[in-house]
Amino acid sequence: MWHSLGVPPSELRITRSLLCGQAFRWVKLSDNIWAGVILQNLVSLLQTDTDVLFHFYSDTISLTEARLILYDYFQLGSSLELLYKTWLLDSNFAKKVTAQNLIGLRVLRQDPSENVFSFICSSNNNIPRISSMIRSLCAEYGTRIDSLRNDKGEHIVFYTFPEIKALAGDDVEQRLRQLGFGYRAKFIVGSAKLILERGGSKWLHSLRDISYQAAHTELLSLPGVGPKVSDCICLMSLDKIGAIPVDTHVWQIAQRDYGMVGSSAKTITKSLYLHIGEAFREVFGEYAGWAHTVLFCADLRNSLHS
Repeated sequence: MWHSLGVPPSELRITRSLLCGQAFRWVKLSDNIWAGVILQNLVSLLQTDTDVLFHFYSDTISLTEARLILYDYFQLGSSLELLYKTWLLDSNFAKKVTAQNLIGLRVLRQDPSENVFSFICSSNNNIPRISSMIRSLCAEYGTRIDSLRNDKGEHIVFYTFPEIKALAGDDVEQRLRQLGFGYRAKFIVGSAKLILERGGSKWLHSLRDISYQAAHTELLSLPGVGPKVSDCICLMSLDKIGAIPVDTHVWQIAQRDYGMVGSSAKTITKSLYLHIGEAFREVFGEYAGWAHTVLFCADLRNSLHS
């Protein structure tokens, strides 16, 4: 049975929010229906012209609890309409949003553990391949939840995200290399072991309660986590709404649309990385990371269709 989330499209468009390189486990079942796993719960979402409908495949989650999980995941306590009104004062932002009708694109608040290992897999990678790697990781080390059928009649199996301790085993690196993870296999195992030494999931969640700079620095100590991956984790799971992950897309936006850096720069140095982040925060304020995500998605869509 479908239930109303009570959120208009101006506040949430699920397709735009789920497919812009934030999360990698959502599966399209039909034109407007997506299924995924949030906090180890299998859920389907249906976008309508006026609302988002949801269904949890669990007898242990009450309707109230389900709504709270979704409100937290999509950060619905922050008014996207009000934020857009402020951001639209910037002509470049207004042009991108108008051209692609990019309303309702929200930053997700994901489980830190899943977010960390997902973005360790993201280095020098693309969204389809990251998604494939995360599916393999969950199938190998997660627990089967259920299967759902898509509109092609295919049964899609959904798994929990692996426990951190399951990724720290002695044979995990070799198995991940067999599955095509390459050098990332060593980073996954190394990070899992270090996170466990520091207190596991509890330690990761504690990073939500410290400053952005402190959390960013802590994450940099994990194998396979550089400045960009650290900022992705800070923004998408640790409540650091001003974090700006800088990659080639964001660098191009900074150069092309905002004149933030000179075109003579050949690589993104540490000082240049910091400068781009500060410049975006100066333009967009407290929620700069959210505004950056919309601009990133617009640039990504342009690249895919060019």
